[in-house]
Amino acid sequence: MARTTMSTELTASDALALRMHNLVLGAEYPAEGLDSVGALARWFGAMQAQDLASLQWSLGLRLETTLAEVEAELEKGEALRTWPMRGTIHLVPAEDAASMVRVLGERPLSEAGRRREYLGLSLADADRAAELLGEALAGGGRLTRAECIAVLEAGGVSGAGQRGYHLLWYASQRGVTCIAPSVDGEQTFVLLDEWVDARGGPRELDRDEALGELALRYFQSHGPAPRKDFAGWAGLTAKDTKTAIAECGDALSEVSVDGVEMIASTESLDALPDLEVGGGAGWLALPGFDEYLLGYKDRSLMIDAAGMKGVIPGGNGVFRATLVREGQVMATWKRTLTPKAVKVEVFPLKRVSKAQQKQAAAALEPYADYLERDLQVTWA
Repeated sequence: MARTTMSTELTASDALALRMHNLVLGAEYPAEGLDSVGALARWFGAMQAQDLASLQWSLGLRLETTLAEVEAELEKGEALRTWPMRGTIHLVPAEDAASMVRVLGERPLSEAGRRREYLGLSLADADRAAELLGEALAGGGRLTRAECIAVLEAGGVSGAGQRGYHLLWYASQRGVTCIAPSVDGEQTFVLLDEWVDARGGPRELDRDEALGELALRYFQSHGPAPRKDFAGWAGLTAKDTKTAIAECGDALSEVSVDGVEMIASTESLDALPDLEVGGGAGWLALPGFDEYLLGYKDRSLMIDAAGMKGVIPGGNGVFRATLVREGQVMATWKRTLTPKAVKVEVFPLKRVSKAQQKQAAAALEPYADYLERDLQVTWA
């Protein structure tokens, strides 16, 4: 189990500062050693990646680099996109992808029958689709999504409508395929084993080791956080959550944040005395689908319930990009691209003074630099 220490009492401010530091959003980033896409993926274990543009800015912000450089890093393949947990696309370390989809895919696969029935697919259809894709991609093949659907149709499995997405998900959840970087803006697919073997091969972990590795990486990058947040993030049962945390031993420590039990990596607690409010981050412009919010069920350290309604205005799971000050959400923003500029409209969720508006606009400059465009900011 996570270690209990005597000095475990943290204020909410302490916990938020430590959390921002661990999310690689503190005053100093790129953090030491976290200077590549592969290194960031290993640090986090998995990064939300259903929205590719959000993922790319999550990486670009932390690496202080451009979109073109992020795309080049992704093409190296040290980290890849697939559906390891909760039926949602994440960026994961290439060497861990197979064990992650094997262990974390158990529940989604077992629950997929109802979805197939709704779509008019059988288990035999799904298995045949995975087989067809395996054959078409063998030997270093790389196909766009549309080309993959054409392969299925030619093999007698309908990919019409939402069937195609489900069958592509199923093949990846089975560990047959994974998502390769986009080519000319189009999503592509490759064989998981071939892609990983060409980049050093997979790590061989048994089930409990894989669970423990995931817990350690979650709490080192997201902590302090409650157990239930880890369980929700990874899509684990209570039993597997307990196993995962126990596997980490003294590498994790229990802390109390204003009376709420949470867990942090033991090593990260050593950084706390040197951290400023909010990790010293000041203002940050974050994408909508970033681990900053997506990595937690309880987001009360960063935003209240009223603010969350502004971040997810339709309650439909689509997160707006956020402007964050000292670890707390202050506004949302949306962009419009022109050939030479990025136009950003900001929507305050709290009172933002004129001086703070200038600071917030300055926080958007790195995003414009990342896109290699001029910045234009307006406030709603």
